[in-house]
Amino acid sequence: MRESTQPVASESDGDGPERGRRLPTDRISTAITQYSGRVVLAFLLVTVVLAGGMTNGGGQESGTDQFTENLPEQQALDDMEADFRLDGRSEGGSTATLFVSDDRNVLSRQGLLRMVEFQDRAENEDGLRIRSTTSPASLVAQQLDPSAETPDEYRYTIEGATQRELERAIAAADRSRGLPVSTDFTRESVSAKVAQVAMTYDTAPAADTDDELALQTDTVELVNEIDGYESGENVDVFGNAIIDSESQQLLLDTSIVVFPAAALLILILLLLAYRDPVDLVLGLVSLMMTMVWTFGFMGYAGIPFSESFIVVIALLLAVGIDFGIHSINRYREERAKGTDITNSMTASIDQLTGAFLLTTLTTAIGFASNLTSSIGQLRDFGLVSAVGIIFTMLIFGVFLPASKVGLDRLRERFGLPSLGGAPLGSEGSLLSQALTVGVKMARIAPVVVLVSALLVGAGAAAYGTGVEAEFSQESFFPNEDRIEQYEQLPEPFSPGEYTFIAVLDHLEEDFDQGFVGSVTVYVDDPDVRSARGFRDVDRTLDDPPDAIKQERGRADATSIVSITNQQANSDPAFAAKLARADSNGDGLPERDIDKVYDELLESETAREYVTSERDATRIVYQVDKDADETGATRAAAAIAEEMEMDATPTGELVVFSALTDRLTESALVGLVLALLLTAIVLMVAYQWLNGRAIYGVINLIPVVVTVAAIAGSMRYLGISISAFNAPILSVSIGLSVDYTVHFMHRFVDEFESGKDVHDALDVTVRGTGSALTGSMLTTVFGLGVLALALIPLIAEFGILLAMSIFYAYVASILILPSTIVVWDRFGEPIVERVATIRAMR
Repeated sequence: MRESTQPVASESDGDGPERGRRLPTDRISTAITQYSGRVVLAFLLVTVVLAGGMTNGGGQESGTDQFTENLPEQQALDDMEADFRLDGRSEGGSTATLFVSDDRNVLSRQGLLRMVEFQDRAENEDGLRIRSTTSPASLVAQQLDPSAETPDEYRYTIEGATQRELERAIAAADRSRGLPVSTDFTRESVSAKVAQVAMTYDTAPAADTDDELALQTDTVELVNEIDGYESGENVDVFGNAIIDSESQQLLLDTSIVVFPAAALLILILLLLAYRDPVDLVLGLVSLMMTMVWTFGFMGYAGIPFSESFIVVIALLLAVGIDFGIHSINRYREERAKGTDITNSMTASIDQLTGAFLLTTLTTAIGFASNLTSSIGQLRDFGLVSAVGIIFTMLIFGVFLPASKVGLDRLRERFGLPSLGGAPLGSEGSLLSQALTVGVKMARIAPVVVLVSALLVGAGAAAYGTGVEAEFSQESFFPNEDRIEQYEQLPEPFSPGEYTFIAVLDHLEEDFDQGFVGSVTVYVDDPDVRSARGFRDVDRTLDDPPDAIKQERGRADATSIVSITNQQANSDPAFAAKLARADSNGDGLPERDIDKVYDELLESETAREYVTSERDATRIVYQVDKDADETGATRAAAAIAEEMEMDATPTGELVVFSALTDRLTESALVGLVLALLLTAIVLMVAYQWLNGRAIYGVINLIPVVVTVAAIAGSMRYLGISISAFNAPILSVSIGLSVDYTVHFMHRFVDEFESGKDVHDALDVTVRGTGSALTGSMLTTVFGLGVLALALIPLIAEFGILLAMSIFYAYVASILILPSTIVVWDRFGEPIVERVATIRAMR
């Protein structure tokens, strides 16, 4: 670099690598400047075509299903559930649960009678299609009178019992059947604050979510018709369809608040950056076209929209804003010199096309690295993001300049004034003076700046290795404080009503379990129909791992053993048959196993835990509320490993744990792949363009520091790697390169035109640095409002995205100048000496 005092020829002199080679931009600039109207029309036609894809989309997904689909663990869980359904135990049917609260005693006579009234109304309500209901009231009534089978008989039995008989029946029913009541219940007090009422709807096996949602919503309306019940106050209806609906409502409520706020901030900041309403409109139209093209492509490709694609919107806005400000600002620099429209745009295209191409390639690589993920949703994210960034380059690299040329010619023809014509960072401005801080530091102590940056980056990277990964259904739900903040907003910004907070509170505080409170061990072995099978299942219940909820040293689990005991406690005839089959008094059959099964499988409950062929069973263990996902999964794996029969751990927690492992793997693989491919592309590109691959390495130093800073910040802020932000490290490479490439590309042009290193840096930081500043401020504040989102995953990603852009900007303005100067002082002379020695040989 040091001796570059004259412009470098565009062709090689034959004695060394080619330098100063330019991209063939003549045709592009000719099309843009000479045929601007045709170019604009062509892009508008493509927009119309792709807009059709937005109406033919792949639907909408929300919650956890979008990430677990096609996972082997999820497939295993689906297969197990399908096997049981095909076995005739549960042909169709969906379920929901009522949480009934009463601070005095939900098991009082009045409380039990209200449950019975609900069961009676629910089972006989036209159109509600409830097949069966179970509640503490029905279990207590059957304890009082085993022949009671209908709500009318339950009511008659409970009303006719004395208080003492009722209390004895409650204790006995809990002992024999296990009452679904809160953990404050004791058999001595026979009182509890919360009870569960289970409902099974008569739905087809392939019933869609809308059908289930309609039934569950009708159930909520029925609850409000029961005297003493009020939904949202002392009764909460919980069902998967309701939770799915509320997940989508969260997305809608977030969109109504966050997107307008982001749009308003971006509009204000772009107006300050462009300072011309015509240029502002042009930039906004280009941004909208980018979205239409990208989501139109999604529609035609059949990729459903979900929460994770909000991230794509943010990323394309960030890159599009950057491209737009650079394009307009560079054009204004030429116009400020008195150059005409055609030559100004030609010069702008000549310089920016290379930077846009490099930025697009490297950013697309960062996004596309997610195609290596084993998670289908992340692969879709990588594909859509990569395609979207290519669309962004085409629109802002061709459409916007062509539109700008056409509009400025119209202004000249009709004598219309051009507002805000001066470029950002003009000589003598406050911004110009502030931007030169990094250049001044590079003059005074570049080595100190570079070494300090590398040490900080290394420390942040080491600290960032402690970032955890997690995935759960709860991570999609906001806390109560955030919802209360939203509720203060006027219509139409106030949120809908949500039940998941009350449900989570009930599960965690009243029932001592999490949202997904169980793990399952699936046993597929012929010995299930033998005495050995019963003993093997029973053995897993003794002294279980700490992550499993326990009662007096036994696992709190539902299995063929517990169902057998419950049947014996409630059915004297079955108890007698079991006693005859039990040869050693342990409560398990040792002989006549098939006869025991014959009677046991008459119960629908039993058929949910063992197949009719008696060759497969499942054990559902309740997880301790203090256990984490990893601990619960390891506990299930340990139990399955210790069993003599062929057993496999499964269940939603196991699926979530497997997904967490894959998220971590995807993040690391994506990071390494993105960094490696970005380095290769940059080195090859700079070698081809300027004969200096080292420029690509210099580009990467601020990028690496930025990625390290993001990792360290994630751990410091307590943000775990999740399904939403798993791509952030590889994405931050693309965003960082966007800043460093623009800076480096401008510097190389200025430096190789004859300026010394410091003068070239000064011109670069005042021109390109000012455009980077405008882009940074717009995207950091405009997209940072995602931190206000209701959905925690989106809020966290907004924070990380804003930090990524800010760190990339700071690294480009402060670290990159010193890196360049250090190379010029120490690296370049060594290269020249080596070249001289080789020439002498």
